[in-house]
Amino acid sequence: MIEKSLNQAKVHEEIDRVISKNRQPKFEDRVKMPYMEAVIHEIQRFGDVIPMSLAHRVNKDTKFRNFFLPKGTEVFPMLGSVLKDPRFFSNPQDFNPQHFLDEKGQPRRSDAFVPFSIGKRNCFREGLARMELFLFLTTIMQNFRFKSPLSPKDIDVSPKHVGFATIPRNYTMSFLPR
Repeated sequence: MIEKSLNQAKVHEEIDRVISKNRQPKFEDRVKMPYMEAVIHEIQRFGDVIPMSLAHRVNKDTKFRNFFLPKGTEVFPMLGSVLKDPRFFSNPQDFNPQHFLDEKGQPRRSDAFVPFSIGKRNCFREGLARMELFLFLTTIMQNFRFKSPLSPKDIDVSPKHVGFATIPRNYTMSFLPR
């Protein structure tokens, strides 16, 4: 997904500028690394691991589009539909970290970015997950570059299965020391 040399080169440049190769990343580095954050957000949006959220209940009578949902109705939010909505993400089928950056390269918040669900039943460990994603991927990218035996245009990124969870295809990827 992030093998494209431009994206990988931008991540490496940001890591080298903010962290260098001589120390481990810290979570505090995140605020100085908008491109890395955008890449992580785009991986989450693009991967869409759990497209259907857990059941929620409507807490008051609600009209949604042309449907009436009485209080207590069980609903299953389809988070995947929001993460792929072209009203929020230009070319949603393309991996593009710019979805989360403004024209100056600074972080742009999106109300449609809901990889941890929404409402009272969102992931209660979202903060920990965000920290771990940042530290894990930044450490890997600090030390390695990704290389696929296939040309990026020949890699099928469509999921193998979509249901309650999205099952990605198997890929061969080399991690080459930087």
